[in-house]
Amino acid sequence: MTVFVDIGSLDDIPRQGARLVKTAQDCIAVFRTADDRVFALDDRCPHKGGPLSEGIVHGTAVTCPLHNWVFDLNTGQAQGADQGQVRTHAVRVSQGRVLIDAGLIRSRNAA
Repeated sequence: MTVFVDIGSLDDIPRQGARLVKTAQDCIAVFRTADDRVFALDDRCPHKGGPLSEGIVHGTAVTCPLHNWVFDLNTGQAQGADQGQVRTHAVRVSQGRVLIDAGLIRSRNAA
């Protein structure tokens, strides 16, 4: 069973935009579509490492800002002739709050 943690209000993410969530492992891009669905993907394009959180959201896809690769927000799969995939993460909205898989939010060990 997946445990979720609150990362903020849905209103904190612009429609057809994204917010960056820094985790102990990496950065996650949390996207909001025009119809208020949310998706979470790793923030790095597999092509050249572009920040997907700065990309253009259209429908249920995001276009990388560096080289225009397009990724399906449901699957993380590159579309068209591009080949590659971005890892997706469990995310949902409850009572206007965005919740993400708590397994992504782990405290770092002290050095």
